[in-house]
Amino acid sequence: MNRVQSVLVARIDVPDGPGGDAAMVWTLRPQMAGMVDRMITTAYERSELPAAEREMARMRIAQLNACDACATFRAPSVVAAGVTEDLYAHLDDYATWPGYTERQRLAIEFAERFAADHRNIDDAFFVRLRAHFADAEVLDLTLCCAVFVGLGRTLEVLGISEGCALEI
Repeated sequence: MNRVQSVLVARIDVPDGPGGDAAMVWTLRPQMAGMVDRMITTAYERSELPAAEREMARMRIAQLNACDACATFRAPSVVAAGVTEDLYAHLDDYATWPGYTERQRLAIEFAERFAADHRNIDDAFFVRLRAHFADAEVLDLTLCCAVFVGLGRTLEVLGISEGCALEI
């Protein structure tokens, strides 16, 4: 993905406040901020997927979205669940790195296809996916990826490049 220039400052005026731009941007539309909070909270607190599977999918999407705020963010709940920096470091070679489980590899591949070429999630891929994930888990992963793609692209398009410390 070629980028003509990197955005160093937000493309809209975001009020100063706790958590920086990535937290304060939502104060511009408080009527919609609750929706964003529910999306984030649901992905982190109601997903039944193991944290490492969900987080590796999120981070692959952050890479593809070129979202600096997302790429540098580490949720305290994910850190507490034991997701290590070593897992983040091997996303580019997820298919062959021995430190990933098969479910983590599939979650990363699903996230990559979902974000970059969703029509490439074909029946053959679903056969592989469903050999390791129950149907409810496939839906869970799909909805989490939708949240990650949407919010990550929102931050990237608006030029919100700094992460924020959210308690999730």
